[in-house]
Amino acid sequence: MPKHRLEGIIVSDKMTKTAVVKVEELKRHPVYRKVYRLCKKYKADNPGDKYREGDQVVIEECRPLSKGKTWRIIKKIEKK
Repeated sequence: MPKHRLEGIIVSDKMTKTAVVKVEELKRHPVYRKVYRLCKKYKADNPGDKYREGDQVVIEECRPLSKGKTWRIIKKIEKK
């Protein structure tokens, strides 16, 4: 079974080996058809602390690494 992958921006890297990634999603209301934005923050494993605040990254679901950390940073998306 494939693992979930999400794109987001690192908003905090103050913890050791952990980064907080904000993922934004656009949804459409089922009745009113208005488009609205949802933001959710995920704690992701930051191996070696090589990703910094402001980087756009891809995170992937993994086994629980701690109480609130079940995602791992896979790669950085290069800005054009």
